[in-house]
Amino acid sequence: MDSLRLASFGVRGRVGASLTPRVILDFAAAFGAYLNGGRVLLGRDTRYSSPMLHDAALSSLLAAGCEVLDFGICPTPVLQYCVRNYEADGALSISGGHKNAGWNTLTLIDRQGAFLEPVSGEHVLELFHAGDFKRCNWQNMGTVKETTGFFETYLDDLEQHIDAEKLRKAHFTVLIDPVGGAGCPFIEPFARRFNLKLIPINATPAGYLAREAEPRPRSALQMAGIISHVNGNVGFLHSSDFAKTSLVTETGEPASEEYTFAIIAQHLLNRIVGSDAKSDLSKTIVTNACTTRTIDDIAARHHAPLIKGRAGQAHIVAKAMDEQATLGGEGSGNIVLPAFTPAYDGFLVMALILEAMAHSGEPLSSLLNDLPRYHIVKNDRRCGSRAAYYAQERLKEGFGSEPGAEVSLTDGIRVDWEDGWIHARPSHTQKTMRVISEAVTREEAVARAERAMRIIEHRP
Repeated sequence: MDSLRLASFGVRGRVGASLTPRVILDFAAAFGAYLNGGRVLLGRDTRYSSPMLHDAALSSLLAAGCEVLDFGICPTPVLQYCVRNYEADGALSISGGHKNAGWNTLTLIDRQGAFLEPVSGEHVLELFHAGDFKRCNWQNMGTVKETTGFFETYLDDLEQHIDAEKLRKAHFTVLIDPVGGAGCPFIEPFARRFNLKLIPINATPAGYLAREAEPRPRSALQMAGIISHVNGNVGFLHSSDFAKTSLVTETGEPASEEYTFAIIAQHLLNRIVGSDAKSDLSKTIVTNACTTRTIDDIAARHHAPLIKGRAGQAHIVAKAMDEQATLGGEGSGNIVLPAFTPAYDGFLVMALILEAMAHSGEPLSSLLNDLPRYHIVKNDRRCGSRAAYYAQERLKEGFGSEPGAEVSLTDGIRVDWEDGWIHARPSHTQKTMRVISEAVTREEAVARAERAMRIIEHRP
């Protein structure tokens, strides 16, 4: 499980095992060659390994003749937002994101602020594998400049996409847990800007992770246990790169990460209807093939087009921009608002959740209760790429032949019934098969998930 994970938009691995200094130097050098020595933004999170990765990447970018604007500790979505503002040719973010301690990632960002698209990413991978790097002489080395003050500009623009005055008047008490990651230095300025009473948790920048890195109910137990005692209105848990977000209600319910996107979709579509918008295009929502059916129900309720694509930020953001969608997102706690930034952004999530509460006058628990809610089960199984192909064929034969079953092969395999669905696909970054089952009853969701596991493992 320690093998290097290469993708068109970056490289991920366990530091010291697969993600070695040599890999870091060469991958950053390939990106520098791809940019032909252009202007690059560089940011990182707080993990123990991130300063080392930062320095190695910086060396390679300078050797390629790049003009590097060094943002230091910076959430990945904020770095993505800044690319266009600083007229950069790209950016490189160093952050393990939702992966646990020991892992880290170099993520490549294009000149629009989005994850590098597959065609461009394949070019970088070709340069990486060939060792075809740009090596400047001593007279043409790149330059580096530390960059500050960018977050105020970010907040200025964020205000234009939300009802900032409504938030300020509400004066919410919020608990924010950035897991000691890149968001730590920025949550207080965010709270001040929107007149929030902030109760920080795990908010000191740290090389270690104080909890599981992925924000979801089981990593929210600490916050759930105290929120009602401090009269909190809402709690937010984030990944170390500040891209993923899950919620805790004022009553102490740790909500599934699936409902982060759902609450925001419901709120924005209500806002569009309330503004008498006439264009169906303005209501378009983009998601993947394995997000809760709650999104389907919300889209149908508002007569909004719902477009489904492949899982992952690179695919969802690209499709949302291509379709000129109002909103894109996934059930892993991510959303993108293309009119603001081509990134999964935890600060944007917080602002829109708070706006939904302020506009409705309802607590978060009520907003959750207003959603159509299902029972969902998520599992992983070790499975190589060849085995995954045959597993999908067996799943298609096993589930697809049932009465009323509708099969989609948009991304892996998804089978829908009237009372639920099941989805399986190979992971983009690990040698595993990911299985999600959702149904009206928990018993049915579990039964289908267990049957899928037996099929994948080829057990009768």
